[in-house]
Amino acid sequence: MKKKWWKVLCIVLLIYSILGALLFDAPRLAILNETIRNLHFHVTMWFAMIILLVTSAIYAIKYLRSNRIDHDTLSAEFANAGVLFGILGIVTGAIWANFTWGEPWSGDAKQNSSAIALLIYLAYLVLRNSLEDQQQKARVSAIYNVFAFAALIPLLFILPRMTDSSLHPGNGGNPGFNAYDLDSRLRVVFYPAILGWTLLGVWLVSLRVRIKRIKMALED
Repeated sequence: MKKKWWKVLCIVLLIYSILGALLFDAPRLAILNETIRNLHFHVTMWFAMIILLVTSAIYAIKYLRSNRIDHDTLSAEFANAGVLFGILGIVTGAIWANFTWGEPWSGDAKQNSSAIALLIYLAYLVLRNSLEDQQQKARVSAIYNVFAFAALIPLLFILPRMTDSSLHPGNGGNPGFNAYDLDSRLRVVFYPAILGWTLLGVWLVSLRVRIKRIKMALED
């Protein structure tokens, strides 16, 4: 990822997505109204989070198979970036909920599940910092990472659908956006935004990994 084209693409996509989210025409829906524009921030950041955490789990498995510290470093930094976008997703979701549901946190099933999933990954970061031996830290963290991702999927996509108390689209019997209003006006911003936020996460990872490699080289 040393070439610059993807960084330029990231900047272009994010500028386009932010301007498009704020300025492009959007469908007018009951209750949501102009807040539908937050779809391009809240939901796309969560998509980026999932992609980054999938990559983190893949590198964790690679480390367990190879014992290469580089794989552990990449796994940890992809997890860091994923947690960052998870926090941003919860914050933007709370802002959206405050306008549409009347309060930022209503105990919605998906809100609670998302918070639990994020806490599991925050515990992963605490675990890494609590271990001194490099190989022990890498191995224990990799195992925890795999189980954390295995817990993430049911927490975000299965458990909220099993309850009638969720207000989120696509959960608790509510129709998802795809079913009725994720039309071309939203799609032209929605998909580029997912790619833009994901590339930003990869950019952050690449910077952090380079810093770590320099520190290791200096220590050696």
